[in-house]
Order: sequence, then structure tokens, then C-alpha cells
Amino acid sequence: MAAATEEQLEQRGEQLKERVYITFTALAVVLALRADVHHETVGSAAGTLTVAVIGTLLAVFVADVVAHITVHQALPTRAELRHMVAVVLGAGETLVLPLLIIGLAASGLLSLEVALTISMVILVVTLVAVGYLAVRRLRLPILQRLLVLLAEFALGLLVIALELLAH
Repeated sequence: MAAATEEQLEQRGEQLKERVYITFTALAVVLALRADVHHETVGSAAGTLTVAVIGTLLAVFVADVVAHITVHQALPTRAELRHMVAVVLGAGETLVLPLLIIGLAASGLLSLEVALTISMVILVVTLVAVGYLAVRRLRLPILQRLLVLLAEFALGLLVIALELLAH
């Protein structure tokens, strides 16, 4: 496999960063839905999660465009715009598994509460997986890499704890 170009590495880093943002957003929404699960329907839970994540993705895209304009004093080129869209769409993949699990609740295979709990676990695992993808090829001692993964896992649990305290 050929070595990745600096541009490819930059895009990969941006995608991982945005996945972390989106995963934390989705985790907070899933936890809020789960806290009030008896007043939710499967459709409203899926809709709320989808709207929150898509809204965040659009905010990320607009922020990237505004930052680009501010730094470069020009609109992004077609290639730069494609790059921004690719980063945002890549981060949007985070939504797929939780929505599939919620879909199982729609089919009656799971209760909505169980589907949201499974989604919560998937999102915390996603945080660890994103951390792993970020550190796997770094020339850091293994202990430092493990600390990064542990920190992401701990932050995911902290989000859960804060959300549970709020409800």
C-alpha cells in the first residue's frame, strides 16, 4: 500500500475529528431519548436523532466554509468544497448503526428502551474505535496510545453520567 499523501492524512484526521463530534452529539441525544423513553415513539426517536445529527453536520459544514473564507479571504474552490463535503458525509456514517438498531424496535424485535441502550453502547464503542483509528499508526509508546483510548472511553462514560444526572 502506498504511503498516504499529506492531503489524505489531513482529510482522514478531519473525518475522525468530525466523527467524534457527531458521536458525542448522537450519544447525548440517545441518552436524552432513553431518559424519557416512555413518552417516545420509535418514529419520534429516530426522527429526533436524525434531525440532531444532520443539524450538527450542517453546522460543521457551514463552520468549515466560514473558517475557510475567514482564513483565505475567498470562497472554497470546487476541490476544497468536495473535501469539506466528504468530511461531513464521512462523519454522518456514525448515524447508521443507531438508526438500524432503532429500526429493530420499529419491527418489534426490540423495545425502544433496549434499542436506545444498545445504540448508547454502540456510540461509546464508536468513540473508542475512532480513537483507535487515530492512534494505531502513530509512533507513540503503546502506553500513550492506550491512554488516548482510555480517555475517549472515559469521556463517553462521563457524557452518560452527566446525562443521567440531568434526568
